[in-house]
Amino acid sequence: MTSAPERFLDALRSFPALPGVFNPWRDIDPMYDIGAESPVIRSEQLHRYLAERVGRARFVLCAEALGYQGGHFSGIAMTSERILLGHHVAKGVLPTDVFSGLARRTSRVTPKTPANGATEQTATVVWGALKKAGIDTRDVVLWNAFALHPMKGAWLTNRTPTPAELRLGKPLLEQFLSMFPNAKTIAVGDVSKRVLGNLGVTIAGKVRHPANGGTAQFREEVAELLRH
Repeated sequence: MTSAPERFLDALRSFPALPGVFNPWRDIDPMYDIGAESPVIRSEQLHRYLAERVGRARFVLCAEALGYQGGHFSGIAMTSERILLGHHVAKGVLPTDVFSGLARRTSRVTPKTPANGATEQTATVVWGALKKAGIDTRDVVLWNAFALHPMKGAWLTNRTPTPAELRLGKPLLEQFLSMFPNAKTIAVGDVSKRVLGNLGVTIAGKVRHPANGGTAQFREEVAELLRH
């Protein structure tokens, strides 16, 4: 019998292909991936991450969409390769805060994806805030209103998901949330709050997205919500 994370990964990999959208658990980035094994590695890493939180997580932090410097290569929302490879230890974030065992990079070394791994400011802020709050990181699971990575055209670009994409992605969000029925959901940003509201999800609160100058406010607001 397959587990809930396995069924969810099957749903992610079978999600319809959309123009301008990268599916990191199925698709290969021809410019920056190491090869055909990249989506396999990302799938394995997401499975390990979810399996350590199903039946345990007390909070879901739900942001907007996957980013090119984060989940595009790590396979995990709001999580960068640099964190997984152990290059944020000096900032208090360990690879084992994400999941147990060794992680692997899926990007090849380029000026935009350097030897210490692709990095994302949002990922750095989110994981740093969790550690500073003193919460066990397995009590929190990170995800997005739109599971995949919407691109402006080039591989390493981000854009806001369209209303049509958000509608198509709702079943994935519903399936994700069903794995954590007892967790309190926190919306990260206005898009997430709106999508969750349209699903009828009662949220524990909304926090400022850490991007575009929202770092300090995000840290304060998420720390307050995680205390309850």
